[in-house]
Amino acid sequence: MEQTQTNTGPQLTPPHGFAPAIAALMLGTFTIGTGEFAMMGILPAFSKALHISVEHASSVISAYALGVVIGAPVMAIAGAHLSRRTILLLLLTLFCIGNIGTVLCSALLPIEVMRFITGLPHGAYFGIAALTGASMTVRARRGRAIGMVLSGIMISTVIGAPLSTFLSHYISWEVIYGALSVLGLLCIAGVWALIPADKPRHDNNALSELTAFKNPHVLLTLLTGAIGFGGMFGVYTFLTSALAQVTHLSPWMVTLYQVIWGCGMVAGNAFGGAMIDKNLDLTTIFSLIASIIFMLAFWVFLPSPAAMVVICFFLPAATVILSPAMQARLMDVAGNAQTLSASLNHSAFNIANALGASFGAFLVGHGLGMNAVGWGGAILSAGGLVIYLLTLHVGRRHPL
Repeated sequence: MEQTQTNTGPQLTPPHGFAPAIAALMLGTFTIGTGEFAMMGILPAFSKALHISVEHASSVISAYALGVVIGAPVMAIAGAHLSRRTILLLLLTLFCIGNIGTVLCSALLPIEVMRFITGLPHGAYFGIAALTGASMTVRARRGRAIGMVLSGIMISTVIGAPLSTFLSHYISWEVIYGALSVLGLLCIAGVWALIPADKPRHDNNALSELTAFKNPHVLLTLLTGAIGFGGMFGVYTFLTSALAQVTHLSPWMVTLYQVIWGCGMVAGNAFGGAMIDKNLDLTTIFSLIASIIFMLAFWVFLPSPAAMVVICFFLPAATVILSPAMQARLMDVAGNAQTLSASLNHSAFNIANALGASFGAFLVGHGLGMNAVGWGGAILSAGGLVIYLLTLHVGRRHPL
């Protein structure tokens, strides 16, 4: 049932309550997040199965990220007039198809193609799920609602990705992605049963959504995420190999440190939502400065198992706050382009994914060592900070 109007559209009342509806959206972000992060953790096993180097195999991560970047605007514009519930169901269906195709391929090139296809619904799902979650509560709790929806991504780093890494030592990577296909079907059932059936948005169209590309506030916000989040992705892409080769941890200890990393993401997301509701701009600046500090700590202290416990918690905890922060800011500045802007937020973060993974591969491939991804990540986080300060300056000079 539709009630009051909010900046994300009509406020909706879930048929079976707020908590089950949020849980359904969270399951989707968890499943898609696991599909994204699992490949980073199982990259050594994946490369071994295909008889190629880890650096060469990392191209499947970039292919997935490219799918997100392209898919988010295309899916958002194509579905501009549809109800958000319908779009979510279509996106989850495409996710399942892509994962099944990934399992059926056995060579790098077709796997890259299927990872690209699987990435197409990623950004649009996260963006529209965040909008849907925000539309089911009042504005004063918007940040927390967004945080709860996106917490599925963080939980995937605590449970989904580490479990995938652990299992990759004992079972084939194909089994892992087959299981993700089954989870995707459960997500479809959850959205169908628990998300309110909102009306098709016949008054919305592709032209209104495309105004996002003319909005400097939107573009600078997206650029902040695309650059500022890249450092964390660069570190995480090579985290498994770095912990094994430089910190000299056993496989099960590497999995434990990945769990610590995921716990940091969950904690950062949980506190970040409340911080955003209090002061969005200060929260964003804090996130980027703290990211720079812990990236540099990664560079210096990677050989120390004790130091890496602290770093593996606080580095992602600080950086992940940027995700709901940018989502909330886009809701404020996007005007009539809410769906496209929300989806583009995750395109931006997957540009960060591709940028971080590629930059990290460049540094490692040129013999600078695994710890080089730390100072490389600090450079990207610093770039994001500079861009966000510019965003605030533009906002003061040209207010909405």
